[in-house]
Amino acid sequence: MKDASLNSSSYLIGYARVSKGDEQSNATQRRALDGAGCRRVFEETASGGRWDRPNLQEMIGQLREGDVVVVWKLDRLSRSLKDLLHIMERIQLAGAGFRSLTEAIDTTTAAGRMMMQMVGSFAEFERAMIRERTSAGLAQARAEGRIGGRRRKLGDKQCREIAESVVSGRKSGAEMARLYGVSEPTVSRIVAAYRQGVEVGATCTR
Repeated sequence: MKDASLNSSSYLIGYARVSKGDEQSNATQRRALDGAGCRRVFEETASGGRWDRPNLQEMIGQLREGDVVVVWKLDRLSRSLKDLLHIMERIQLAGAGFRSLTEAIDTTTAAGRMMMQMVGSFAEFERAMIRERTSAGLAQARAEGRIGGRRRKLGDKQCREIAESVVSGRKSGAEMARLYGVSEPTVSRIVAAYRQGVEVGATCTR
């Protein structure tokens, strides 16, 4: 892919967006984009958290190598870091560059490309940390005998007492449910597992 450095043949394409319900208009953005030399500006009224914005999709679909997408502020392109990086990747794959006038980000320069790479690296680091915390939480839940994130209501010994009392006829299911503070369906599952020779502890949740 050729470098999308700005030169006399670069085609600057502006993108302006305001959210639905906002009192502001695209006028300020449009003036800034026109002043930057944009030959065409795609304007949109939509939430910055949505990726499937029609004018944004149309703009990306029309990008050619050497084009440069220009926005007034970075959040005009997207308020979501994940979507922002995805949009930036689409722009890069088209062989185009990107400029944000307010933040002075310009991927047509080496410094600008390095900055976006750093942002992407931090985002990937954050995703990796979230995955690690999730895995650690699930491992801790399994170690504590929780299933599906819920703490067990009864221990194995209590489950066996419930099952043996009901099966022997000493107590009814309703009585054991009231005694141990669980629901009758839970008692029914414990008893059914006991009769089938299955470990009853796995059924001991509310």
